[in-house]
Amino acid sequence: MSTLPPAEAPASPEVIEIERALTHITYLSTRARQHDRLMTLAGVPLDRAAVALLRQVAESEPLRPGELANRLDVEASHVTRQVQQLERAGYLVRVQDPDDRRAQRIRLTPLGEDAVHRIRQAGAQGMQMALGQWSPEELRRLAVLFHRMVDVFLAAADEGPGLETAAPGPPV
Repeated sequence: MSTLPPAEAPASPEVIEIERALTHITYLSTRARQHDRLMTLAGVPLDRAAVALLRQVAESEPLRPGELANRLDVEASHVTRQVQQLERAGYLVRVQDPDDRRAQRIRLTPLGEDAVHRIRQAGAQGMQMALGQWSPEELRRLAVLFHRMVDVFLAAADEGPGLETAAPGPPV
């Protein structure tokens, strides 16, 4: 296990460049115009908040609304309104929680599953076009490194600053 560096320790030039690149990718991928293109390509008329919610439910459904709010890092009232809109549109349905019959969980309907599939396909097509000149080996290495980075970020988020985090994965 490795320990996270103190907050005041200067970042290496490589880490600074990675942070800049991730910030730029995040900006580019979350612009309204990019979202509109993705939704047009997918044929799905949803806003960014709805897409984020559907993707989260698809990754770990069925979820209680409170757990969904925690995972999206938003207020429960925001999730409640969004779930109601997506229910009315036919993308989500509430089901009884098997662990607590008084509680409900949220799951995708077939229409919601199709929407998430189409959004993922459209995103993959865009990614394929953008990375079309990369070799299969470069793509494999990038995928491994991204997954490794996500795992480390998740471990750090769960443990908080200054606590131990997951050991680095195998070299790539």
